[in-house]
Amino acid sequence: MRYFSAYYDSPVGRIMLGADESALAGLWIEGQKYFGGAPENAFMHQPDLLIFDRVRKWLDAYFGGEKPEISDLPLAPRGSAFRQKVWRILRDIPYGCWTTYGKIAKQTAVELTRKTMSSQAIGGAVGHNPISIIIPCHRVVGSNGSLTGYAGGIHIKMKLLELEGVDLSHFFVPKKGTAL
Repeated sequence: MRYFSAYYDSPVGRIMLGADESALAGLWIEGQKYFGGAPENAFMHQPDLLIFDRVRKWLDAYFGGEKPEISDLPLAPRGSAFRQKVWRILRDIPYGCWTTYGKIAKQTAVELTRKTMSSQAIGGAVGHNPISIIIPCHRVVGSNGSLTGYAGGIHIKMKLLELEGVDLSHFFVPKKGTAL
């Protein structure tokens, strides 16, 4: 499969978009912890693809304070069946809301007909979400109110939550942790 790239300059930094000819496969904030499972130069720069026009319009609306629908975009994130399940759960977190890794673990366990599911396993799947912002992994926080766990950095996670109207006074930035 051939992948193409384009860039989008956003209020949270430069974003690289990755897609096949018809669906978005990745959205990475410059400098984020994880990058798409392939070297950046594996993408052929082709910013004029229709999919990139659609994604740029979606991002313009999002950063403009609107609430565009995730379903307005064709998405094709690559990952295991387990990660795909977690990413589908993330898509259901409404704008201005948040959830915890533990709650997603419980929901995933139910869907997989298991007694329990590790929050750490959920954290791994959330952290490796290849389409950040659109698949809203920034809306997941620690059960104790920690804003840990955003590959783009805690400061960007906070900006995105603030943009969506989340009251951050209930949360804290961990002194040490993942994805700081």
